[in-house]
Amino acid sequence: MKKQNQNFSSFLVFLFFLISACSSVPKNTADGCSIFSERYLWYKHAKKVEKKWGTPVYIQIAFIKMESDFHWLAKPPRQKIFKIIPYKRPSSSLGYSQAVKGTWEQYKKETNNKLATRVRFKDSVDFIGWYTNKTKEINKISLTDVYHQYLNYYLGWGNYKNKKYKTDQKAILLAKKVQRQGDKYRLQLKKCQKKLNRKKYIIY
Repeated sequence: MKKQNQNFSSFLVFLFFLISACSSVPKNTADGCSIFSERYLWYKHAKKVEKKWGTPVYIQIAFIKMESDFHWLAKPPRQKIFKIIPYKRPSSSLGYSQAVKGTWEQYKKETNNKLATRVRFKDSVDFIGWYTNKTKEINKISLTDVYHQYLNYYLGWGNYKNKKYKTDQKAILLAKKVQRQGDKYRLQLKKCQKKLNRKKYIIY
């Protein structure tokens, strides 16, 4: 019995460190090379999405940087009554991509990815690849057009088509910020891409 308890305790410690390693935020989320040097498995997932959907890696992580800053359990802050009493959250957004429940269910259904979860990086970047690809189909936006792709991501396909962004200054400011971050990631990754690709057979 004592040995079983020790084994179980060891398993719990291992599980704790495994979860911590997979869920902790990278030290420097403003640098693409630093992110993938610390989380190389993320690079493999992002490259797979790029190959599958055509969405560049730098766009995937630029969206995540804006949406959650790489916090796996990120949620919108709660609204407050009288500015002090915590109330409900403004949306059902969750995880790296901040996908809302309805769109996430649509993604799972269309991709047949029934076990996908919003708190897993692998599924989050695949969701972004799927979403940007649909933006390309629905609103004819290039997969490398960070600015207009993010406007679709933030506002939704219908609102973008109806040009709601023209009266939404916040959406415009956020899209410009994502565009600048995407440009930075793109230039950064050019410098370390060969090194990252050489590590493709390393297992973590």
